[in-house]
Amino acid sequence: MAAGTETAPSKLSLPALTAMVVGSMVGAGVFQLPSRFATQTGVYGAVIAWAIAGAGMLMLAFVFQNLANSKPTLDNGVYVYAREGFGVYPGFLSAVGFWASSCAGNAFYWVLIMTTLSQLFPGLEPVLGDGDTWWAFLFSAAAVWGFYALIRRGVQGAAWINAIVTAAKLIPLLLFLVLVIFFFKGDVFVANLSGGYDISGGESLFAQVQGTMLITVFVFLGIEGASVYSRYAQKRSDVGKATVLGFLSVLALFASISILSYGILPKAEIAALPQPSVGGVLEAAVGPWGGAFIRVGLIISVLGAYLAWQLLAADVVYAAAKDNDLPTYFSRSNAHGAPENAVLWTSILVTAILFAVQFLDNALDFTLDLTAALALAPFALASAYAVKVAVTRDGYDGVLPQTRSRELTVAILSLVYTLFLVWAAGYLFLFLACVLLAPATVLYIMARRETGSRIFTTAGLAVFIAVVIGAVVGIVLMATGVVSIDAPIPAEPPYPPHE
Repeated sequence: MAAGTETAPSKLSLPALTAMVVGSMVGAGVFQLPSRFATQTGVYGAVIAWAIAGAGMLMLAFVFQNLANSKPTLDNGVYVYAREGFGVYPGFLSAVGFWASSCAGNAFYWVLIMTTLSQLFPGLEPVLGDGDTWWAFLFSAAAVWGFYALIRRGVQGAAWINAIVTAAKLIPLLLFLVLVIFFFKGDVFVANLSGGYDISGGESLFAQVQGTMLITVFVFLGIEGASVYSRYAQKRSDVGKATVLGFLSVLALFASISILSYGILPKAEIAALPQPSVGGVLEAAVGPWGGAFIRVGLIISVLGAYLAWQLLAADVVYAAAKDNDLPTYFSRSNAHGAPENAVLWTSILVTAILFAVQFLDNALDFTLDLTAALALAPFALASAYAVKVAVTRDGYDGVLPQTRSRELTVAILSLVYTLFLVWAAGYLFLFLACVLLAPATVLYIMARRETGSRIFTTAGLAVFIAVVIGAVVGIVLMATGVVSIDAPIPAEPPYPPHE
């Protein structure tokens, strides 16, 4: 998960445009990759997973780019595509889902900072633990509301903050790659190839790949920002080039970090590393200074990213209120021009998520997975809208037939990929999304009453009933213990590692 850039120059060259695309995607999630992949799969599975994620996410990037070109007036965020294509209530669900995803991601940032601080300063470990102690919650909550005080005063993330954040996250990662290549052990890498699918009782290769899908979504959050930069390009033709070059650069970085780590430690040892596991891998290669270097860079990066994503989350609520999909209360700005009520409730939700994860054994992994899972529906709806636009030729006046056919193919592939991700995430997160969205519908009803509009269309009512049923089923399954959100990802695989 990465933060978008708050400011941009009036015109950007191809290299500068590419750098902005890279900056929008490289965030805190990349620091989690070695351990998250090692808990699920080996080298073969990782290669297949990145091939699938790379192809699918590239299609999604092209969807956002194509929609930006064919529907240039729809500029209020990802959710607006669901609203325009499928009705006001699906648009509301997309907006709230994307907002909740951003808030869960911001909670993830603070859990990650707390666990990283406890590793940098071992004396703090009894206090902060893995970011899941009550002291960690209190420190995190205080920081959330400190940022709230800054944002409501109009602090918008200056260019120098973005420059520091970009350097803080890229320099340690590039150094990591150089050192891991230097200390690479071929025999260890070979022993990690299969990930255990060739051992009796081990998971199939397909199941291994499926288990990596949420982390690949998380690290690519921010991909929707690539199309936003089109208005800053010196040449319109550079937008597509920058999207491809930036995306492929980020994909190469993510894949290299996760795959090369298999040449440093056995898979079971990587899986058991505490997060951020990039630090643990580098520490195993070069000694304690490597881990400390990575962790300091991560904290600087995450602090800057939190500011940008808190603003982004609030902007989603603010834009939805401006479109009358949320009560006008959320569209109010203060004297400094900050969307005060949107920022207030964004901070409240982040704090609530931080409070809730204190009752879980796997707070870091849970907030990461919840962030990725909640973003899936808005992405799938945007892809479906792109299919609808291409099929109906809406916005394609004067466009060559082969261009429309190509963009239709891209939209279909993106839709298939995002629906696959919804399935791969599992029904638990689908039910959790319904548990969040069903009560949030009260806000939608309030907004419709403010404007005197019909609350539900027939299709919208059917969607609402489905959401309520999903919420009820989810609550019953969790209350009866049939499913649990407290089951941590195993630190070691259920099969013996290769010797």
